[in-house]
Formats: sequence, structure tokens, C-alpha cells
Amino acid sequence: MSTDTPAPATPSNERYLAVQRSDEFAGLRRALRGFVFPMTVAFFLWYALYVILSAYARDFMGTKLFGSNINVALVFGLLQFVSTFLIAWLYARYADRKIDPVADRIRAEIGEVNRAHDPRG
Repeated sequence: MSTDTPAPATPSNERYLAVQRSDEFAGLRRALRGFVFPMTVAFFLWYALYVILSAYARDFMGTKLFGSNINVALVFGLLQFVSTFLIAWLYARYADRKIDPVADRIRAEIGEVNRAHDPRG
């Protein structure tokens, strides 16, 4: 006699493949890529500008803006953090509106299949 408890029933691989092929899932992937790819490119270009200016435009980056210690390079460096947090905040808003509702519907649909196949009810 075994003391192992049976694993909960899960939907078959075919069900996951059907979801992956669905228009709803394709739209979800399109929505995610529509935000992630442009933001990644934009941030990379912004960061590359900062690095290139730091390496090749030292006089410009060393230009004093405020007081004796605040220069363009410091402001650009701090703006890297600001832009990172801005992108994270924008993504959270975008995901709440466009991605999460669709993902929740897909998850609920798969969950219904799980409950239908679960012998414990």
C-alpha cells in the first residue's frame, strides 16, 4: 500500500497547445511584445547615448549645471534611474489594462478544465 497522494489532475498537453494556438493567446503575446520590444529599444538607446556621451563628449558631460558638483553626466545618470522606474510604472499600468485581463481569462479557462478532471471535485 502506498502512502503517496496522487497528483492533482492537470489538463492534457493538447489543451495547452489549443490555448497557445488560440486567437486570444496570440493577442496576448502581441500586446506584450507591443509594449516590451519598443520600451526595451528605447531604454537601450537612451542608455547607449549616456555611455557614448560619457566616453566621447567629456566636455559636454562635464558642463556644470548647478553649484560646483552637479553636471550633465550626474543628471543623465540619475535620469537612468528615473527612466527605469517610469518604464516599470508604465508597464504595470499597461499590464493592468491590456495583459492581465486576458491572462486571467485564459487561466480561468484552463482552471475550469483542471476542476473538471480533478476527482476530488
